[in-house]
Amino acid sequence: MIRVLVSGAAGRMGREVVRAVLAEDDLELVAAVDPVHAGEALGEGSDLTVGDDLASAITETTPDVMVDFTHPGAVAGNIRIALAAGVDCVIGTTGIPADTLDALASDAPDGTCLFVAPNFAIGAVLMMRFAAEAARFLPHVEVIELHHDRKADAPSGTALRTASLIADARASVPPAPGRETEVAEGARGALVDGVTVHSVRLPGLVAHQEVLFGGQGQTLSLRHDSIDRTSFMPGVVLAVRSVGGRSGLIVGLENLMGQ
Repeated sequence: MIRVLVSGAAGRMGREVVRAVLAEDDLELVAAVDPVHAGEALGEGSDLTVGDDLASAITETTPDVMVDFTHPGAVAGNIRIALAAGVDCVIGTTGIPADTLDALASDAPDGTCLFVAPNFAIGAVLMMRFAAEAARFLPHVEVIELHHDRKADAPSGTALRTASLIADARASVPPAPGRETEVAEGARGALVDGVTVHSVRLPGLVAHQEVLFGGQGQTLSLRHDSIDRTSFMPGVVLAVRSVGGRSGLIVGLENLMGQ
């Protein structure tokens, strides 16, 4: 049995993680932490009470893995506490600077794993893989990512990861005209690794991304839509099962798929 602690357990994603862990025969939910909802019954068929202190929960329940879907302002501290206690981390919270992740992993005890995924949906991982392949042949590309209006960061972690993969794949950065003549500042979007990225935030959305390529006489559109948060759970479960026995920083679900 893999003993799992969920941080941010009462949030929208945290609730889905709780349900996913409880549904698996080889996973055991041993603790749920969410300071905003401390003292409340977790529910979901569990007799656990939501805790408010991560360090205490780790000491009392000795989890093997912490899954964190919280907030960019809280996640680094949570990771530091968990890794120091020898608990592997599966992180779905985005907006963490790369140098922060590097520092957290380098300070961690040997044998602990810090796994971070910009997106846990298998289809989104495939979209990013296909985008990197397409960028080799169609270097003119822009990314449009669309999320619910309560998402804390922009651009999304998925868009940042997609731009990075495209930048690594294409041989050169073609011009993106129009920025110098913007009538409204920001109309042409943000530049991430030389890729133009547009962020949309609206109620009713969950998580969506389109990667648009343009070439001579043609366009190519790659799109992924998560219409329900359950789409992320197979990836979360895969990560929870995979981090044991690994060490250091691993970024991206593609590094676990097929292994």
